Amino acid sequence: MFLRKQSDTSSVNDSMMTKQRRYEALVKALHGDLFRYAYWLVKDRAVAEDIVQETFLRAWKSLDSLKDEKAAKSWLITILRRENARRFERKQFDLVDMDDVALSDSGPSNETELEHRELRRLMADLSDEYREPLMLQIVFGYSGDEIAEQLNLNKNTVMTRLFRARNQLKDALDAADNHRGVYNG
Repeated sequence: MFLRKQSDTSSVNDSMMTKQRRYEALVKALHGDLFRYAYWLVKDRAVAEDIVQETFLRAWKSLDSLKDEKAAKSWLITILRRENARRFERKQFDLVDMDDVALSDSGPSNETELEHRELRRLMADLSDEYREPLMLQIVFGYSGDEIAEQLNLNKNTVMTRLFRARNQLKDALDAADNHRGVYNG
């Protein structure tokens, strides 16, 4: 019985030595490639080193599942990508209780308000035949069919007027931008 245990121990030692040699060969052959890929992913040398280390640790634990040595590089890259994703799963963000924070809503910014005012002015300058369908679509959310019904027009006429109204607004906005550019240098 003692001899049996000794042969089992010898077999385990041989298996461990074989696994160790396979692992060392993988590290030696692919460490540089994995580090370059990790660095490309995270743009931080220290984090890339940590990810590669974790990748090789996981590879050691599941080295027996690698049957084809030719697939080792893609296998390790897959482990590395998953390890990088785990980094974000483990990340703890500072959370704040919303009841403890005073929030203020100052409404739209001055710039946004100016843009809205400019757009309303340009829309008011459109002729009635273009302004009406555009307002019905933008303000009330009517479809082309509903606008046609409201204005007693053919749907194709409404769609043409909407197209032309948008183009006139676009041209007017472009002209206004060009005009501002002259004064702003």
